[in-house]
Amino acid sequence: MKTAFITLSREGASLIPPLQQEFGEIDCYLHEAVSPVDGCQSFSHIAGLTREIFPRYRALIYAAPCGVVVRSIAACLASKLTDPAVVVLDVGARWAVSLLSGHEGGANDLAVRVSNIFDAEAVVSTTTEAVKDLIVGVGCRRGIACKRIVDAVQQSLTAVNMPLSRVRLLASAVLKRDELGLIQAAAELKVPLRFLSMEQIGQCPRAVAQSDFVRKSIGIPAVAEPAALLAGRRTALLLPKTIYSSVTVAIAKESCTSLA
Repeated sequence: MKTAFITLSREGASLIPPLQQEFGEIDCYLHEAVSPVDGCQSFSHIAGLTREIFPRYRALIYAAPCGVVVRSIAACLASKLTDPAVVVLDVGARWAVSLLSGHEGGANDLAVRVSNIFDAEAVVSTTTEAVKDLIVGVGCRRGIACKRIVDAVQQSLTAVNMPLSRVRLLASAVLKRDELGLIQAAAELKVPLRFLSMEQIGQCPRAVAQSDFVRKSIGIPAVAEPAALLAGRRTALLLPKTIYSSVTVAIAKESCTSLA
């Protein structure tokens, strides 16, 4: 998916290196009022730039105010089946908002991917996603096979009599970001994979079951329970950490007003 990054500010420009590291080839556009950055193309008007590049990319990531982006893309919109995915970051990299083509165009998954880079919060408002209220926290040994993770997640859901269709996210610690089996399992289950920083998990204010083995191995007391609790909002444990053949799983349920 060819991706572009557009920003208006010096603060936004500071987000370029992590994005380049994650995406490899990403075209970057920087407003002419900001000091030039190697490899970035300069522009003068964000609406004019957007009209020019909108048909050329499958994904656009903006570090700019949402209102500015909405006004810039408004004249370009054609169809949810053809418009590119648009994600908006605040310049503090705290929020990654799936703004356009969330489901069909992949902006929902892109928002989660961008949030993982910056330990930000992915904001997804697509109704079919927003009604999902389960977060499955996963901890696993290095090199674990995809099938074992898939089986563990499915068994954990069976244990609480919940369908996979209720799962909004899989969640784990950022040190598992390159764990191939976990990445493949998320793809097979068709559930976005959220990674939380070691600091966030280690400082989890919620009471969680702790493991001396995990603490000695990776420096934090637990993975599955805090990941499940912290990756969602207004969460409560539905399934405490449970081990399925070297895969540790915990399930948290979000309290959603419309689903109460």
